[in-house]
Amino acid sequence: MLESPPVPPEGDGANGPPARGPDAVLRWTLSALNAVGTLIIFGLMAMINWDVWQREIVGRPIHGVSEMIELLIVAIVFLQLGDATRSGRLTRSDGLFNFVLDRRPRIGRAMGATFDLLGALFMGLIVYGTWPIFIEAYEKDLYTGNIGVFAAPTWPVKAIIVVGSVMVLAQFVAFAWRYILPGHTPVNEPNRPS
Repeated sequence: MLESPPVPPEGDGANGPPARGPDAVLRWTLSALNAVGTLIIFGLMAMINWDVWQREIVGRPIHGVSEMIELLIVAIVFLQLGDATRSGRLTRSDGLFNFVLDRRPRIGRAMGATFDLLGALFMGLIVYGTWPIFIEAYEKDLYTGNIGVFAAPTWPVKAIIVVGSVMVLAQFVAFAWRYILPGHTPVNEPNRPS
């Protein structure tokens, strides 16, 4: 499997006119979610280092660090997945796809649209499966940890999974749309080798 190089999409301001309309909103939203995920990573690193310092120097660990790590890792993945998808940082094997796209562009475009629509379907299944879990966690105020020592609600992470999945679904639909549009050449796009 090869990792596709990150290539900016057409019209993002780097290789052409600035992106406009829904594509610009999608790009900005995915970048903002990615930035929030990065900030959480820095906070997580600080929390882990502080816990290690507390254990070694003072002899008193910080309660709930392992529970927070468990929750935040999942949150980080879903916050950053959309931007990784858009910028071509998802690993995939596309030798056959590129071969077909070069020799039979119509079939290659159909393959590309199918791949992206299947990605959207998969993300839709994640939303479908997570939504009831999110509602239950919110309504019943479910938490992780031990009351009296450390307890953190689980619904914010469930909400992040839903929002992140919806954003990746939207990105896959945008990719598929570019293959479906007549006259569009699907080269130099994110998650597509140049």
